[in-house]
Amino acid sequence: MSSGVSRRSLLVGIGAGAAALAAGGAVLERRGDGELPGPVPETPVGDERVERRKSETRGKDVDFYTAVPAGHGDGKGLPVCLILHGASATAAEYDDFGFGRFLTDAMQRGAEPFVLAGATGGVLRWEPSGNDDPRAMVHEELPAWCKERGFDISRVALWGWSMGGYGALRLAEIHSGFARAVAAFSPACSRGDAVFQHTAKLKGTPVGLWCGLQDNLVGTVKSLESSLPEPKAAGSYAAGRHTRRYWNRCTPAAFDFLAAQLAR
Repeated sequence: MSSGVSRRSLLVGIGAGAAALAAGGAVLERRGDGELPGPVPETPVGDERVERRKSETRGKDVDFYTAVPAGHGDGKGLPVCLILHGASATAAEYDDFGFGRFLTDAMQRGAEPFVLAGATGGVLRWEPSGNDDPRAMVHEELPAWCKERGFDISRVALWGWSMGGYGALRLAEIHSGFARAVAAFSPACSRGDAVFQHTAKLKGTPVGLWCGLQDNLVGTVKSLESSLPEPKAAGSYAAGRHTRRYWNRCTPAAFDFLAAQLAR
């Protein structure tokens, strides 16, 4: 079912103009808004792949990304964190974003091992549109593809940013109990939308919320936090905008949170 399997080398820089920052001794210059850059860890990449898969729920071929932390072989038996991207990203870019390095870094810092997996969704907040249903792809097809690889799909978590943060929260509401935890960076929500209307369904699912203080969404995200049926289990608000620079700084804490929930 797969074609074009590749092990990609990771770019340390993220986005146009991002500098490659060494973990030891790098000088991190603060921006005028107080935001620090978010470097990618200088850690090895494990088994990282981008494949092409036929998605029946989307009616098209999609990129399917997986990453296993270095030192854990092909990842058989490890739990899975499913990734939902923002509107400007695709799963083919996850290796360039440094996700494999962040994953190994989490394990080196003592987190329990897990794997990352994700596929390219649409641009409508992971909501179905006609015959294209990216949310069903995450709920039905991604676990099946992960099972083929030998990952433990009885332990699943969700992680998304911006549009993908909305999508991850909405998926957890609709399919209560599917995910052991949800980590959402700057979720692109609005008061009164479906995520706000159904937060009660998140009861029992640990939720982590992160948002930059200079992000236009910060007020909405704080309102979302207030509407949760239980206090958020992780997350923070710090200087930052709606950028990968800010999300990179949040990723280590989010991976620690997700690892702990997947291991329980």
